[in-house]
Amino acid sequence: MAGSVSIPTTWREAERAMIDFNLIKTRDPETGCVNVVVDTPKGSRNKFKFDEHMGFFRLSRILPVGMAFPFDFGSVPGTRAEDGDPLDVLVVTDVPSFCGCLMTVRLLGVLRAQQHQAGDMIRNDRLIAAPVTSVNDPQARDIHDLPPQTLVEISSFFVNYNRVHGREFVPDGWHGRDAAEVVLESAIQNFTDSR
Repeated sequence: MAGSVSIPTTWREAERAMIDFNLIKTRDPETGCVNVVVDTPKGSRNKFKFDEHMGFFRLSRILPVGMAFPFDFGSVPGTRAEDGDPLDVLVVTDVPSFCGCLMTVRLLGVLRAQQHQAGDMIRNDRLIAAPVTSVNDPQARDIHDLPPQTLVEISSFFVNYNRVHGREFVPDGWHGRDAAEVVLESAIQNFTDSR
């Protein structure tokens, strides 16, 4: 499958996977669910970002007092969004995980959006997902299974988060699982083409 490589099986390979984000498969081979690496836990005012050259998570910025990530925020390995970074994902969880946590998730939908960046308007979509484990199957199957107020709050968070950093983030609306899969496949192809 595009954007996929072997899962590390030895300690040396695992060390390399910690350093090379792109050695992690895009999808779990058994379930077909999507892998996400969390960079910023739910409730954090600190925004972290993976430094591909150093192989560590680095503090990217500190949000203003009163502003925090509403859910775990991370990205999908083996993808490249239009902004040049791995595709962003907000994972709807009850409690925070931690920076660097690898999660298998079910895509629920996507907040389609545009963002002014370096004078240009580019796509900067946000996938929305729910964590899946062998004993935890999320009740939500689609973005519209989430409370409408939660969707309003997520959209408002991204608008305000970008405004604080001098960018305009313009949501184009919520779309379901099929649209999220289209965004994911496009980002996998962008990653493959960039290698």
